[in-house]
Amino acid sequence: MADSVILPTVERTATIPKLHRWLSVDVLRGLTIGFMIMVNNNGGGDQAYWAMKHTDWNGFTPTDLVFPTFLFLVGISTVFSTQARLAKGATKSSLLVHTIRRAVILFLLGLVVNSFPFFHLHTMRFYGVLPRIALCYLIVAVLYLYSPSWKNKVAIAIACLIGYWVLMRFVPVPGYGVPTHTIPLLDRDANLTSWLDRQLFSAPHLYERTRDPEGLLSTLPALATALIGMLTGIWLRSTRSIAEKARGIAYAGCAGILTGGLWNFSFPVNKKLWTSSYVLYAAGWSLLLLALSIYLIDIRGARRTTAHADNIDAQTRRHYMVLLVFGTNAIAAYVLSELLPGLLDLIHPHPSILRSFYLGILNVVPYAPIASMIYCVVFTAACWLTIYVLYRRRIFLKI
Repeated sequence: MADSVILPTVERTATIPKLHRWLSVDVLRGLTIGFMIMVNNNGGGDQAYWAMKHTDWNGFTPTDLVFPTFLFLVGISTVFSTQARLAKGATKSSLLVHTIRRAVILFLLGLVVNSFPFFHLHTMRFYGVLPRIALCYLIVAVLYLYSPSWKNKVAIAIACLIGYWVLMRFVPVPGYGVPTHTIPLLDRDANLTSWLDRQLFSAPHLYERTRDPEGLLSTLPALATALIGMLTGIWLRSTRSIAEKARGIAYAGCAGILTGGLWNFSFPVNKKLWTSSYVLYAAGWSLLLLALSIYLIDIRGARRTTAHADNIDAQTRRHYMVLLVFGTNAIAAYVLSELLPGLLDLIHPHPSILRSFYLGILNVVPYAPIASMIYCVVFTAACWLTIYVLYRRRIFLKI
């Protein structure tokens, strides 16, 4: 997630290939992290603009694109970080140890983020954003390490999507009945994913008491999201031209949106259940955003530079520095944004510093959506300034 996105250049050297960063991927990661911080800290809650809120159940908003895009980028980064370490002489056994260690640390960081600052075991949430990323990363990284072919990734992704649809559509939910027959398809509580989470954890451990948006069974289609990212990373490492790669990614994005949109009619797009249609629809938009980023930076940006082809134009880097600050230190940015509210509450719990700040904005701008937008921009800017200090000092939190 926070590893540099790097790949070997074509130029041969006497030692190992020179490595460089895919700036376009870092920029997209920075955009994703920045928007994630904004929507997770919008101040106004339900009063924020629709685009700054998750869909209540079935449906899709720009906010629902954040997490799958982040997981999609994890898949891409896994390809390049694995290849970079292999190029430097790392063995598969050492990479396996590194992968397991990284997944464990990500999972533990997730527990810290979920429970900070009190860490009550009886209410600790074991699901979450980082735990889901940790599990998906562990599986796809090990899979790629020992079988780098793209064909089995396609087969596994399809199996995850169809398998999840079969489970949610045809398997009876104990105590409720068969979906579409005795109970509605994707009922909020009477669905297999929610039922399984309630068997594993009591209500205080679940984000929504009766269900969890990062539950165990819905990790299956989330794995497909990471695999789509991995397939994209493999495509980016091919010998095709940058323009061909961008076009291929754009075509795949259109196909994902179309397929996911059509599947929505029989298996609704639902972020909280991470439905198969949601995977394809969200991946489609993620792919289009990546294609746009590649066009702006690797194609159009390259035309403006006279620098050597193996070097990233410093002017282009400066141009996208606002996004690169988050994109090159994603773990630090996300963890900071999640821990900061709790830390401020410890300093001054009554009234909450951040709540008082939002109410102050609302007094000056008595229209909740605009006040919410001002609040989340200021909060994100505060996080950015902190990470910028690390960026300037070349300090990057890596696992």
